[in-house]
Amino acid sequence: MQEPSKTVLRLTALPARRPTEFTLEPDQAARRKLARELELTELSKLRFSGTLRPVGRNDWQLDGTLGATVEQPCGVTLAPVRTRIDETVRRRYSDSYTAPDETEAEVPEDDTLEPLPETVDLNAVMAEALTLAVPAFPRAPGAELGAQVFAPEGVEPLTEEKVKPFAALADLKKKLGNGDDTGNGGAA
Repeated sequence: MQEPSKTVLRLTALPARRPTEFTLEPDQAARRKLARELELTELSKLRFSGTLRPVGRNDWQLDGTLGATVEQPCGVTLAPVRTRIDETVRRRYSDSYTAPDETEAEVPEDDTLEPLPETVDLNAVMAEALTLAVPAFPRAPGAELGAQVFAPEGVEPLTEEKVKPFAALADLKKKLGNGDDTGNGGAA
């Protein structure tokens, strides 16, 4: 007989009247594997702890905290950027929840609500929460994406200032050059 997993919890086997506490601190090998999956340079610390408690007759709620230290390349310079992540994690598993069938559906207001599963995989919840918390475009201190301006020889380059909606109106006003700020073109 296989020993039950400490990270995959069968909800029917948990106490129905009190919370079940959990703490996950993956070892170095597990952190390296997760770092590769998330395209991180390093995942030096990772801790996920909290409780899974029954709510009402059939529903469950997971409340936890995720702490991690990640390193990833700067989106501009590729220099290493270390980020400390401290996130609150909440999942509500409801027996009455049904996912929309349409291919295009509105996102529900409560993004913590999920269908009631038979088991809750704490490793999967931790990995999902970390994935959502990792910065999408990390920046090293002082790293800026400079403006690049290109144009064929003899042509004035198109800059961001010229693309702005009122830049053309300002140019037109300058061309008219009547100095009248009333907007009536100098007519009396």
